[in-house]
Amino acid sequence: MIPHSIDYRQVLKNLQVNPDTGLSSQEAAQRLNDYGENKLQEKKKKSSVKRFAEQFKDVMIIILLIAAGISFAVAWYEGEGFFEPILILLIVFLNAIIGVVQEGKAEKALDALKDLSAPHARVIRNGREMIIEATQLVPGDVISLEAGDYVPADARLIRSASLKAEESALTGESVPSEKDAVAEVAGNAPLGDRFNMIYSGCSIIYGTATAVVTATGMKTEMGKIADLLDAEGDTQTPLQHKLAVLGKYIGFVALGICGVIFAIGLLYGMNVMEIFMIAVALAVSAIPEGLPAIVTIVLAIGVQRMVRKNAIVRKLPAVETLGSASVICSDKTGTLTQNQMTLVKAFEANNSILEDISDSNSDPRNNQGDGSCGCMS
Repeated sequence: MIPHSIDYRQVLKNLQVNPDTGLSSQEAAQRLNDYGENKLQEKKKKSSVKRFAEQFKDVMIIILLIAAGISFAVAWYEGEGFFEPILILLIVFLNAIIGVVQEGKAEKALDALKDLSAPHARVIRNGREMIIEATQLVPGDVISLEAGDYVPADARLIRSASLKAEESALTGESVPSEKDAVAEVAGNAPLGDRFNMIYSGCSIIYGTATAVVTATGMKTEMGKIADLLDAEGDTQTPLQHKLAVLGKYIGFVALGICGVIFAIGLLYGMNVMEIFMIAVALAVSAIPEGLPAIVTIVLAIGVQRMVRKNAIVRKLPAVETLGSASVICSDKTGTLTQNQMTLVKAFEANNSILEDISDSNSDPRNNQGDGSCGCMS
């Protein structure tokens, strides 16, 4: 069924619902069991142990762990102190702890934002209007909407009065879209041209409407976008890639030097164990133990600065990725401008002086525009 291309009466018939009485509680419960809750699925959260273990995937960290093990062996064999291997391990574990803590803080902040975006819905069930959690909506539910409401699910309009919806989250269009329940729309019409539909995640800015839910959860247009995002695999940032290459390079060079020193020692008739320990000591000294700690501290400082600017960073290396960006492709309205036209200077016909009136502006929220004029802000 393509709800936007057929008459709403046919949609109601296909969904087996009466627009005046809505679904019964029993039918709604059955459909909730069949379709699941009206919310976007999330990837299973990683445990703290798994997040901690993932901090050791970096090539440089692995080399440092190997260096720490060899350093322990050398210190034990020579009967010296264990300061150097313990220092290496402290650096490695400090790096891992900072990474886990930062990821945990970011996840909590993101969860708080998700809680704020979980609205209620006015729905007709058992012949009367009631307010329920939006997560309990099912296909076939008849919902009522008015100005200021968030659309809780994708729905086909049944009745509408001067309805306008803000759909920039889906279409990128800052101008509100006018909606009409009786509009005829082709089956292959793009989202922005489906004037008889309203979509989850958008909001009603004008008018009233009654609509029947056609899709919930991951079946909504917003859910399809979330599904595409979940399908994307993790990629390395430029810094991670360069550190990985550097780690491999240092590792191979260190092993090569060890082999050369060991071979030279054998040629000169040195004791096998003695020359082996010399080669290992050289390999350990070639590893930059402080590099991961320095990188982690610098990235952590960057994260804290971004937090003060209300920017949430989930993973430390993402800070470096943003700093490496040379071109940012962004929609202008709502991103670079506020979609609020504000008069800042006035010009009178018999007065050649521009008067600055920015201190006595009307509320910019009462004005609409795309902010594209050079004299507006």
